[in-house]
Amino acid sequence: MAMSMNAGGGGGKRRRGNRGGVMAEINMIPFIDVMLVLLIIFMVAAPMLTVGVPVDLPKTSAGELNIDKKPLAVTIDNAGRLFIQENETTLERLVGELTPLAKEGFDERIYVRGAAKAEYGKVAEVLALLKKAGFNKTALINAPPDGK
Repeated sequence: MAMSMNAGGGGGKRRRGNRGGVMAEINMIPFIDVMLVLLIIFMVAAPMLTVGVPVDLPKTSAGELNIDKKPLAVTIDNAGRLFIQENETTLERLVGELTPLAKEGFDERIYVRGAAKAEYGKVAEVLALLKKAGFNKTALINAPPDGK
């Protein structure tokens, strides 16, 4: 009445597949790792390439902006010249040239980049002009301190 532990027959040996065969699949994990690293590098580098007018911004301890799209920026350089993105303009033409670029209308956030040596009155004049035109969402951009 004793039952055999090896009831399946075959003498207790299992058959295994051919271990010495050629693997016909490509290992994708290293490829995916490299792509993720490149994605992170481009995500970090892309915000640094958004505005093309070189300006020496004032240094503060404020945090970085958390934006997903290219910002609409008005720049005031050391000489007091005005730029919308990379295109030079005047104070009289500023609102007329800025309005068509604002995709969200007057709800578009306008970033004002005033050079560290730009005249404070010129920066205040630009901010007042934008507010008077109806752009209520304005922000000043500065550079982080040298130690960061």
